[in-house]
Amino acid sequence: MSRKIKQAAVIGSGVMGGGIAALLASAGIKTLLLDIVPFDLTDEEKKDPAARNKIVKAGFDTILKSKPSLLMQKKDAVLISIGNLEDDFDKLADCDWIVEVVVENLKIKQDLFKRIEPVRKAGSIVSSNTSGIPLKSMSEGLTLEFKQHFLGTHFFNPVRYMHLLEVIKGEETLPEIISFIGDFGERILGKGIVWAKDTPNFVGNRIGVQGMIKAMQLMMEHGLTITEVDALFGQAMGRPKTAMFKTTDLVGLDTMSHVAKNTYDLVTEDEERDSFIIPEFVEKMIEKNLLGKKTKSGFYKTDLTPEWKLIRKVINPETFEYEEFSKPDFPCLAAAKKAKTLSEKMKAIVYGDDKGSTYAWKAVASQLIYSANRIPEISDTIVEIDNSMKWGFNFEMGPFETWDAIGVAKSTAKMEQDNLAVPEKVKKMLAAGNSTFYKTENGKTLFYDFASETYKEVAVSKTIVSLKALKGADKLIKSCPSASLIDLGDGVFNLEFHTKMNALNGEILEFMHKTLDYVDDNGAGLVIGNQAGGMPGAFSAGADLKFMANLAKEKRYEDMDAFLAGGQAGMQRARYSSFPVVAAPYGMTLGGGCEICLGADRIVAHAELFMGLVEIGVGLLPGGGGCLNLYKKLIAGIPDAVTGLDLTKFFLPAFMSIAMAKVSMSAAEARSNGFLGPKDRIVFNRDYQIGEAKKEVLKMLDEGYAPPIKRQIKVVGNAAQGMVNAELFNMQSAKYVSEYDVFLARRIAFVISGGDVSANSMVDEELILQLERDAFVDFWKQEKTIARVDHMLKTGKPLRN
Repeated sequence: MSRKIKQAAVIGSGVMGGGIAALLASAGIKTLLLDIVPFDLTDEEKKDPAARNKIVKAGFDTILKSKPSLLMQKKDAVLISIGNLEDDFDKLADCDWIVEVVVENLKIKQDLFKRIEPVRKAGSIVSSNTSGIPLKSMSEGLTLEFKQHFLGTHFFNPVRYMHLLEVIKGEETLPEIISFIGDFGERILGKGIVWAKDTPNFVGNRIGVQGMIKAMQLMMEHGLTITEVDALFGQAMGRPKTAMFKTTDLVGLDTMSHVAKNTYDLVTEDEERDSFIIPEFVEKMIEKNLLGKKTKSGFYKTDLTPEWKLIRKVINPETFEYEEFSKPDFPCLAAAKKAKTLSEKMKAIVYGDDKGSTYAWKAVASQLIYSANRIPEISDTIVEIDNSMKWGFNFEMGPFETWDAIGVAKSTAKMEQDNLAVPEKVKKMLAAGNSTFYKTENGKTLFYDFASETYKEVAVSKTIVSLKALKGADKLIKSCPSASLIDLGDGVFNLEFHTKMNALNGEILEFMHKTLDYVDDNGAGLVIGNQAGGMPGAFSAGADLKFMANLAKEKRYEDMDAFLAGGQAGMQRARYSSFPVVAAPYGMTLGGGCEICLGADRIVAHAELFMGLVEIGVGLLPGGGGCLNLYKKLIAGIPDAVTGLDLTKFFLPAFMSIAMAKVSMSAAEARSNGFLGPKDRIVFNRDYQIGEAKKEVLKMLDEGYAPPIKRQIKVVGNAAQGMVNAELFNMQSAKYVSEYDVFLARRIAFVISGGDVSANSMVDEELILQLERDAFVDFWKQEKTIARVDHMLKTGKPLRN
């Protein structure tokens, strides 16, 4: 039997339930969202379906209004139907997967599952999103068939954006059910699967919350401030910008407290049980309802002065007053800032000799030891623990990867010097001559398995391709400081960028030409993609503005035009090459990064795609073929047999996308905006992306790939100018755009429409490319463009002038 999820149900329409329903709908799954009937209805309201669905309707409305959006696109909401647990309970009989997301109360969950058991169809899957209640307790007294199809599926909030999904096997759960949900969660929902055991708070929260609370306890012992801890445990340690206390504000102090107390109550044999006791000052903050973002005051708050200036403040744990703060300054932070790699930054922090280093070392050492001691209690291998921290807490490295980064032998020696109890299994590993928890051999990543005391291959889907592992297996063909060419096998190669934010520069453009030469001589196809970290990360955040700004300041406009011509030539060469080129964008794909994708044969995009041609924000327009290729993308589907079509219907979306610097909030929205075509694909799991892009290249070759023929294109011509001028006048009158925006937009319209030609003229692509270059260089001669660029380079924010 081939198992499918055609219809799902989510019971509980709160933050988590709504997020799970939105994710399922975004993945194309019809989803029934249910919640209770309100307790306080009048007799008249009890007869009113709308009143009876008041709670679930509020949850559904929250999905629609959420920012950032829980849905990939608003129209996905049509796949969600709502109801209540009295009138619509029988509809569960049609569902292939039922997800319980109700309040964390054992009795309530038990009663709910007893109601579900006789209604659900045989073979349907039932799972709980519980974070702490044992599956065995929830399913007590239910039939064997129910238990065989019952498991834990613990999503992290916000569901759309957090990669982690913990899958927990019950005592009776069938292996094929666990396997199916793991595959469905990974491949269809795009999640990173961690196989957790049925222990309190599973893997992510057990390790993550212990680390947070222990760090708070140590902060009080060592006399550090909240801002000092956040500076130490931010990006220098491979943690998110929100570090520790800002992250807790986002999660909610009450939520963190609930997890910590729940764990403390249940882990009576844990040697570090006391590290789940929340410091007294945090308890008092919760009593005062200082819960973080949800109450607008937590460890941090933002005040607005009478002059309308925003001031960030931090709480004083002794007085509970909010105070302004300055940037913390430790020698170890200065050393970390100078370090080039994350490993070097971490070493600078933990092996320094100042107050900050002493604190950071103790916090890190505590979590490393705690993580090792939790195997095999909460998971069988180090991989689950590392992945849970990367995917659930946005760490760049998990505990064991961190241990490797700072040196296992050196750190364990320091632990013993400090009288810390190093786990015997770690000592044994080192004594056997194994110096790292991970290593790469023949393009495969291996991890040290404590149970067998040997290295084992990290199990991943065959579709998952690791560029890092391939480079470690001598698959690196050529490289320069800004880019690399990697052999993916089967005649397919990958062009990888590795500048800051993967911004395009002259070196990358030159390397692209060399790449195309190499693949033409030695390969069958090319993928353009990278696997840089971060959330959402950056495929390419655009071109190197600083380089262009220097040319402009030196008035080297001919050099600028030549640089642009070289870039356009590279894009055009890739577009008309003898082999297929597939771009694999994700995250920030802006400006020049977007232009590379528009010029490729196909796009295999990650679902989280923030794509747009945003150059007008710095007083420019796309100069690498973006104006040409976006318009071409929009008109590509018009059959030759269709004549007399109003081209302005295609011109306007292209113009508005560029003139308004529209950025998609998902790949689905990028498709709606015209940046992805009908043959382009969207994958939910970024780990699959390079592998899927390679498969797309091979598919195109199998279908008999032939390069596209360069043809003239039909343009709107000067008929577009009057139409655009009228629209811009209205926008300027309403103060949506500045006078300079209007100046820029008119020139952009002139370029996209083919310049000073009559309506429906056929023009060469080179004409529009020339118009792009001319406008781009002319814009750099404007003082207001220079001001916009300087402001962006100094502040990272756009200037509207």
